[in-house]
Amino acid sequence: MEKPVLIVMAAGMGSRYGGLKQMDPVGPGGELILDYSIYDAREAGFRKVIFVIKKEIEEDFRELMKSRNYPDLEVEYAFQEITDLPEGYEVPEGRVKPWGTCHAVLSCRKLVRGPFAVINADDYYGREAFSRMYRYLEDARDDEYYRYAMIGYALKNTLTENGHVARGVCQVSREGFLEEITERTRIQRNSGEIQYADEQEQWHPLSEDTLVSMNFWGFTQSAMRMMEELFPSVLDRILEENPLKGEYYLPFAVDHSLKNGLATVKVLPSADRWYGVTYMEDKPSVMAAMKDLRQRGLYPERLW
Repeated sequence: MEKPVLIVMAAGMGSRYGGLKQMDPVGPGGELILDYSIYDAREAGFRKVIFVIKKEIEEDFRELMKSRNYPDLEVEYAFQEITDLPEGYEVPEGRVKPWGTCHAVLSCRKLVRGPFAVINADDYYGREAFSRMYRYLEDARDDEYYRYAMIGYALKNTLTENGHVARGVCQVSREGFLEEITERTRIQRNSGEIQYADEQEQWHPLSEDTLVSMNFWGFTQSAMRMMEELFPSVLDRILEENPLKGEYYLPFAVDHSLKNGLATVKVLPSADRWYGVTYMEDKPSVMAAMKDLRQRGLYPERLW
């Protein structure tokens, strides 16, 4: 059986940070959040990484990776091209935005021949998350269902003090399987209580221990076929409702598989805290956290 592969979605990094050369280091040795993810993935057992990038940032990104010199890792690149669409479809006039996280994963379909994990390039997930996911994928086998997995985080461990966040709020069965995932785009603390705003701007409470998705997924090879087969119907809806900005998200494809009885998704809880620079004001606290992790001996003085 093919060993698990790690897909890192990095196509948005250039625009998000104003260019790769302006990516802010957060570690005490100048490390990026991405460096910690690759280190943790390698420690967990991953030996192949596929970076999904835009063609426009290829030169800068390859130079960035060359300076890291990751040992014992096979590195490949996939390009998220806006023109990579099913036969018979064309890019709407005026569309410049990529087609979303499912589309990013599909850009790797010719490079993946076995189980794979998917992460965002700019999120810190923690060592436990990579270890649990690798162990799951090592033994993952489809049977009458597609057998997928997701790292779940306690909501309280994924918030920022500097504004609202978007999270996939999960309903999980007693057996630890995902039953439903709902995207909540405005979650924050109000007067000490975690709440989310609905489409009518009404606020509702959420438990601090609610499990949420941070886009750390584990899939068997079947997911590529599933996402590809679903893409045309999603495109039809996007082109009708929001042709310039509509996107094809991983949680949507997963939820579709669940509701149609095609898959199970094992939720792998992680006690780790998520870190990310959602707002520029987040950077000092993320830097302090990375420094603390190294002082506690979780990371060496130099990752690479």
